Amino acid sequence: MALIRNLFAAGACVLASSGVFAQDITGAGATFPAPIYAKWAEAYKGATGAQLNYQAIGSGGGIKQITAKTVDFGASDDPMSGDELTKNGLTQFPAVIGGVVVAFNVPGIAANQLTLDGSVTADIFRGAIKSWDDPAIAKLNPGLKLPATAITVVYRSDSSGTTAVFTDYLVGVSAPFKASPGEGKTVNWPVGIGGRGNAGVAANVTKIAGAIGYVEFAFAKQNKIAYAQQINRDGKPIQADDQTFAAAAEKADWNAAPGFGISLTNQAGASSWPITAASFILMHKNAADPKRSAEVLKFFKWAYANGGKAAVEMDYVPIPSTVTKQIESSWKEIKDSSGKAVLN
Repeated sequence: MALIRNLFAAGACVLASSGVFAQDITGAGATFPAPIYAKWAEAYKGATGAQLNYQAIGSGGGIKQITAKTVDFGASDDPMSGDELTKNGLTQFPAVIGGVVVAFNVPGIAANQLTLDGSVTADIFRGAIKSWDDPAIAKLNPGLKLPATAITVVYRSDSSGTTAVFTDYLVGVSAPFKASPGEGKTVNWPVGIGGRGNAGVAANVTKIAGAIGYVEFAFAKQNKIAYAQQINRDGKPIQADDQTFAAAAEKADWNAAPGFGISLTNQAGASSWPITAASFILMHKNAADPKRSAEVLKFFKWAYANGGKAAVEMDYVPIPSTVTKQIESSWKEIKDSSGKAVLN
């Protein structure tokens, strides 16, 4: 618990600003990319003097704030549809790729000793599997001594892109889960207890014996939280890391949805992590403050060009350079009141 609190406090210190400067920019939203945004913000300030103030309040909160024009950009792990973007006058682009893992606290079982597949994971989170020695779990883990401990499901209580990614994966592999509770940034979980943000879920998982939850991979790794291997679409037990996230994104068709809003869950490939996702940035096409909008774009242009090493070190995957070229071209849609692109 102390380590979790300290990590988030450190991240908040990097992202917070004690003073306001002309070049300051503000964003809010997904907790999923918050650690890498903190790292990029620190390096960017050192390189340019400009400050990024980012509030990790969850994807739903980020969408609300950008829609209300209270921040310069919103961030969501659940991409908006083309109709939603048009309705709200927004444009969208991916910033970084990462993964979600199933965190657990089972006495006597360490990280990556436990293997799950999509169907069993879905049955656990919809309450159909209630104890750790269930035959369905045992079948996936021959030779592993599973206790008769009751399972406590832990889910995100806030409006969360991580929930959207996780449930997008589960509805794709489980018809019963698709029927109920379904997918979205919030769902009506039939069992379990809620936690706010990655930190809230992780705190409950670490303190409750028999607990299981879902968190962003870099957060789980940095906080030494045990997480399971996952059997992917090709039937291979896979460990989460930047290489398996990259494998899932390797053949992605980023033009298959407006605003690059594709799903990377349950991708084919022997090395693909099945709960991979991109995190997206949302901005208004008609810039209320063109200078600040331009500064946002300068920050992400810098991050694409200079932030890849830091992303990999923190277990994220940079957006491929072929895609960043398309993204930067799409920024022409962000214009001032005269119809001129805010970033030349």
